[in-house]
Amino acid sequence: MNDVVLTEIPRLYTAIAEWAACTIYILMLKKRFRGVTLITTIISALLIQCGVQLVAGTLPNTFWILGMTVAIGMMLLYIHYCCEVTWINAGYYCVMTFIIAEFAASLEWQLYYYTVCTTGNTSLLLELFVLITVYGAIYFGLFLLEKKQMLKLHQERVLTKELLSVIAIGVSVFFVSNLSFIYSNTPFSSPITKEVFNIRTLVDLSGLAILFVYHILRREIQAKYEIDAMQNILQSQYMQYRKSSESIDIINRKYHDLKHQIAVLRAEEDSGKRLAFLDEMESEIKTYEAQNKTGNTVVDTVLTGKSMTCQKYDIELTCVVDGKLLNFMHVMDICTILGNALDNAIECEIQIEEKKKRLIHVAVLSKKGFIVLRFENYFEGKLKFENNLPTTTKAQTSYHGYGIKSIRYTAEKYGGWITINQKGNWFELNVMIPSPKVE
Repeated sequence: MNDVVLTEIPRLYTAIAEWAACTIYILMLKKRFRGVTLITTIISALLIQCGVQLVAGTLPNTFWILGMTVAIGMMLLYIHYCCEVTWINAGYYCVMTFIIAEFAASLEWQLYYYTVCTTGNTSLLLELFVLITVYGAIYFGLFLLEKKQMLKLHQERVLTKELLSVIAIGVSVFFVSNLSFIYSNTPFSSPITKEVFNIRTLVDLSGLAILFVYHILRREIQAKYEIDAMQNILQSQYMQYRKSSESIDIINRKYHDLKHQIAVLRAEEDSGKRLAFLDEMESEIKTYEAQNKTGNTVVDTVLTGKSMTCQKYDIELTCVVDGKLLNFMHVMDICTILGNALDNAIECEIQIEEKKKRLIHVAVLSKKGFIVLRFENYFEGKLKFENNLPTTTKAQTSYHGYGIKSIRYTAEKYGGWITINQKGNWFELNVMIPSPKVE
């Protein structure tokens, strides 16, 4: 038995391991395209990765690092080309998939070597059986593990320092696991084939374990950060509701008094200007009363408070709202959806120079078994998305999208979802919630 040949993992098997690891993550991440285009890209990537590894295998040993660098570069391009991720995110997943592939290829070939040594069977059928079994088990387990973790986050943003951390771990693991192929007489390497296999596989496994612990911990921290941020926004909207409720009680009494005063003044002889002024006051009262009688006191309070903000900034707010449809929802959830949606719309309208274009429309209605909350506002420019959320124009990007995330999180509590569209110069946010069953 030729120990040297058996120690070297076939380049073709390494290429398959690298391609399979990348493909698993691509299937779980948000993709740029689907269907035939995606399938064609996946098959093409397999052929290219195999070609790169086979060509690298023909190069002298001095070009070994160069060949591995090119293979890793192809993995990076494959992930970034197929998925809607930044280069930093793609680099992060590239390191993860590379170490996973190193472990899978090492374990598969070690088990095959052990089987050959114990049985003497060198058939191609046995080789393929070990390959399919080991790769299938590892990548199926990876899919189950990562799919469960990815459900905890709506999106994942990798920081530069996090990418540098996983690169440092990946480089260290790769160097130590392959040290025996370069220097066999060191405290961390061996000239004996069996020990070479053990060192390589165990180091790859240890490195993979470290990477996954780091990977899961940073996701848990990010998920906690998102929840805390959304809770802060939710609490803020609720506090705004409480303050608005107290203020509106005073305003209600004041408007009630004004109605009687206007009736008295109309009975007196007065000038045309006085009548015009009184007409304007009465119109404002009717507008206020219309927005303040939706059938849900929480909705009334939020809409009235936001309408006062709109008047301050010369924004025309129109509402067609059946508040009774939201009576089943918790007060804080109503505040979260209405408050965040209107705050975002108002912030957008304030930036529009022409005051006549500052328009917001709110509708709450029942449609085909769903309660639809629709928020529309005039929008100038083209809407851009990042991870299914509109890109922020705020200076503080660390809280990017948390208002929308809070709305989506609240909708999902009731089995609903949100959609965001741009129709011409109109931004449209739809919150769809299944109508509660009447018992």
